[in-house]
Amino acid sequence: MLKINYIKVGFLKCNCYLIEKDNNYLLVDPGDDLEAITEFIKDKNIVGILVTHSHFDHVASCYDLASKYGYKVYDLSNLREGENKIANFNFELIKTFGHTMDSVTYYFKEDKIMFTGDFLFYEAIGRCDLPESNFNEMLNSIEKIKKYPKDITIYPGHGIKTTLEHEFSNNPYFNN
Repeated sequence: MLKINYIKVGFLKCNCYLIEKDNNYLLVDPGDDLEAITEFIKDKNIVGILVTHSHFDHVASCYDLASKYGYKVYDLSNLREGENKIANFNFELIKTFGHTMDSVTYYFKEDKIMFTGDFLFYEAIGRCDLPESNFNEMLNSIEKIKKYPKDITIYPGHGIKTTLEHEFSNNPYFNN
């Protein structure tokens, strides 16, 4: 069973998650507060860093942590869509383009948990008005996610957690 802790970092209050399983840890989206994140992960056996997309508020501390401690950074460039494994963590990478063209969601099927970055939030979706955004791709990504079980807990890049079931009922972008 996964244990999940998080801190909000940077002026955009990005959720930086620490996922624990059997004394191994994955760090998700280490944003813009290296000092706070370093304290947050102190003395933990970090087996990798997962990045949901390349916006600065999600990756600002990523490469400092990688160079200082030797942590490997994982994202769309070195993981494949579908099943992946890092140490004792099994998860599915889902391409959820729209907010950016490198946005991914990490789905931990065994625990029914998704880390969605800025793709999906509580009753909202990520911005699609940025230069690298594409609203049609966002709609395609939403259609992909609709096929997953509704009892999945969503851990977004900002704000509070939600469930897929809640989003089906309350997110206007799921009602098209």
